[in-house]
Amino acid sequence: VQLQASGGGLVQPGGSLRLSCTTSGLTFSRYVMGWFRQAPGKEREFVANIPWSGGSTYYADSVKGRFTISRDNAKNTVYLQMNSLKPEDTAVYYCAARVYGSGQLRNENEYSFWGQGTLVTVSS
Repeated sequence: VQLQASGGGLVQPGGSLRLSCTTSGLTFSRYVMGWFRQAPGKEREFVANIPWSGGSTYYADSVKGRFTISRDNAKNTVYLQMNSLKPEDTAVYYCAARVYGSGQLRNENEYSFWGQGTLVTVSS
């Protein structure tokens, strides 16, 4: 199983980025997909997730209304559209996967597979 995150970079405050996470080696449509992030000197934290069906999504309060998670099961890819970025969004962003599952699944221990991370830097 491989998860490949991409799309990070340097962006000014107020700007936008779209992260992508392409998977292989798993039946993507059966997996809940999540995004987490880890800022320098901090623990990794939940950002958003989307169920295998593409139904109800969940967001951390800090990103609600600014970030949107989506998935394309035909492309085995999950996306994170990030708008109105703030300096405090600076972090390494990781995608994660777990088969099926219910509930909000905000704990990183609930995910089985992880990507390598992509760095997002929000700075002027």
